Amino acid sequence: MKTIFVMVKCELSRAYDVASQAVEQVENVSEVYSISGKYDLMMKCYLDDDQDIGHFVNEQIQTLDHIKDTFTMITFKAFT
Repeated sequence: MKTIFVMVKCELSRAYDVASQAVEQVENVSEVYSISGKYDLMMKCYLDDDQDIGHFVNEQIQTLDHIKDTFTMITFKAFT
């Protein structure tokens, strides 16, 4: 299992709609945070090791309504 974070820029006044869609419709999205800065939301996603990150983001995240832009961060190791 690998973890990625997808930062999402939404159309104006649509961040809550996008967050709801992501949690309800995208199985791999575990959490969505509203954030400050250049992006409106940060999505924490868990993917199978053999799942292609590019296809996931392009087909599952960027196709949600009211998304203007995304920025994906790939994680390497979690420290506990």
